[in-house]
Amino acid sequence: MRVLPRAQREAMFEIYSFCRQVDDIADSSAPCSERREQLQRWRADIDALYAGRPVPRTRGLVAPVRDFGLRREDFHAVIDGMEMDVLEDIRAPDEATLDAYCNRVASAVGRLSVRVFGMEEQDGIALAHHLGRALQLTNILRDIDEDAAFGRLYLPKEALREAGINTTDPMAVLASPMLGAVCARLVERAREHFAQADKVMARSPRRCVRAPRIMGEAYRLILDSLVARGWSHPRRPIRLPRSRLLWIIMRHAVI
Repeated sequence: MRVLPRAQREAMFEIYSFCRQVDDIADSSAPCSERREQLQRWRADIDALYAGRPVPRTRGLVAPVRDFGLRREDFHAVIDGMEMDVLEDIRAPDEATLDAYCNRVASAVGRLSVRVFGMEEQDGIALAHHLGRALQLTNILRDIDEDAAFGRLYLPKEALREAGINTTDPMAVLASPMLGAVCARLVERAREHFAQADKVMARSPRRCVRAPRIMGEAYRLILDSLVARGWSHPRRPIRLPRSRLLWIIMRHAVI
């Protein structure tokens, strides 16, 4: 985000802060009822922001909402996505539910972001759709062990069934010798979304897509590293070399 002009950068930091806070609620160890109540308070605070009555924790969003035309329904969608993790531990959702989840927790953030970046409406929505899903599917593949520790499993049940895995228990799925076949299906889908996002960015003004190009290339490198590592135990964490990240930033932000 630091490659952006000041107003855009500050707007993106405010959006990120909102996302971080509601995500922390979803992942906390508090009782379900308490987490739902906290998310409902965030929903009410967003409504108050758009009614011209911002509370202290949303005052930083006043200028971004005004200056970039951020939409209330996209903030609500992010909260809806976090609520999906609160209502019950997601375990092997069907394809439609997984796509709805990706739309809420990732593409909705993208729709807020592309307005800050200054993209044309139709291409901005398309980029948010594809790049958001590409990034979230990569997150799911990267975090399968961490999510399983929370009792969550985001791999779709259709892919499990096709691989001959008949359980939705996260630990049992991760121990299956067929896990790689399931993950390969999500890898293919993520790459398709990356390819579609590339097409949108190729026809967009460079100044509008510097940040998403950096994010896309970094996450594509994570995805490639996951594939190269494989899916069998032990699954070592993926850490990108700092030098490679700096080169990606230099290439898109400076050169």
